[in-house]
Amino acid sequence: MGTTVYSIRIRRKIKEMREEIRDVNWQEELRRLVEERVREEYKKRLLKEARELRMNMKTNVPASKLIRVESCEHKKKCAGYD
Repeated sequence: MGTTVYSIRIRRKIKEMREEIRDVNWQEELRRLVEERVREEYKKRLLKEARELRMNMKTNVPASKLIRVESCEHKKKCAGYD
């Protein structure tokens, strides 16, 4: 797994308070927080793009009919679907 350094600035008072709390692995805690947030935002973006793509699709045919037609064509058992 490749890694990179990501630095942030915090107020001096917060840094001093953080240093007093020794029972927390701050590096791991912040890494986990950033990774979770990045994944969450990435999923939101993908979902938004998928919704936009879906809205741009032009079809008035219900999905259930498309699935039936595809299934019937694949199995070559059914006929009569438009």
